[in-house]
Amino acid sequence: MNYYLILLIGFALSLGLTLALMPLYIKLLKSLKYNQTVSEYALAEYKEKGSTPIMGGLLFVVVAIVSALIVNVNTLFDVKCLIVILSFASFCFIGFLDDILIILRHDNEGLSPRLKLILQFLFAIVIYLIFKDSISTDLVIPLLHTVLPLGAIVYGIFMVFMYTAESNAVNFTDGMDGLSSGVSIIALIPYILFSIMGGEYDLAILLVCIVGALCGYLRYNFFPAKIFMGDSGSLGLGALFASVAVVLSKELLLIVIGGVFFVEMVCVCLQQLSVRLFHKRVFSYTPIHYAFVLKGMKEMKVVKRFYVIALIFAICGFVIGVI
Repeated sequence: MNYYLILLIGFALSLGLTLALMPLYIKLLKSLKYNQTVSEYALAEYKEKGSTPIMGGLLFVVVAIVSALIVNVNTLFDVKCLIVILSFASFCFIGFLDDILIILRHDNEGLSPRLKLILQFLFAIVIYLIFKDSISTDLVIPLLHTVLPLGAIVYGIFMVFMYTAESNAVNFTDGMDGLSSGVSIIALIPYILFSIMGGEYDLAILLVCIVGALCGYLRYNFFPAKIFMGDSGSLGLGALFASVAVVLSKELLLIVIGGVFFVEMVCVCLQQLSVRLFHKRVFSYTPIHYAFVLKGMKEMKVVKRFYVIALIFAICGFVIGVI
């Protein structure tokens, strides 16, 4: 079968399955009262979202992986695809645990920050140890066309840090209807193109299926959201980006391609550091997307502007990657 036809079928299948299953899934979550619990510290206009179901990420992760396996059985035998799938699914599982605790406790605590961080470190270490013989330990420096040989130990530490940082970065970004999912779709496109250009066709099919599932999810997550992805989605997506960057040797480009995620994470870190050291805020609110709402901007205007910024980052990252 023509390769591009498989890409199209994979996208259509994952999109169609998500669109068909999501209403049933939302109905099930509502019947179980698996709703978002809004923090007392949330902005006032977000209090009303407390009745919206969470764990939408669990469905789009499963649908994307199943769709990829249906349209391309070679996914099971491609090491790079297996690294991405294991990363995507395992960090989704960490998020699932967090979401379930939030639901059962009826608060926003979930897993403690320390335990969540420990699990992220452990899962990343396990993934590295399983696939260390299939992963290049050289770090490619964009634009300079320079390869920096880190060695197994240093690269392993770098990879674990990257998984943890990126999963939390996407998690910080997931705060408005359609924000994280839309930005993720845009940021995945350069990696699909890199996969095709590099002859990694099985990986491209997998990523296209993920984009299809995300598009289907966005249909129900766009304002006004009928479902949120929860940590099962945001942590899974973060690990997905980190793993794709690793297998394509585009690690440093993730900073540019996923620029929105990077900026969100840096702003949160700077805010926390400034408050702890100097008892002063650098920004009016973090994650930074909320700061624009405090300045009077409508939620969807903020989201759409972030889409534009994400697109600029994605284009810049792609251009840098092919120069």
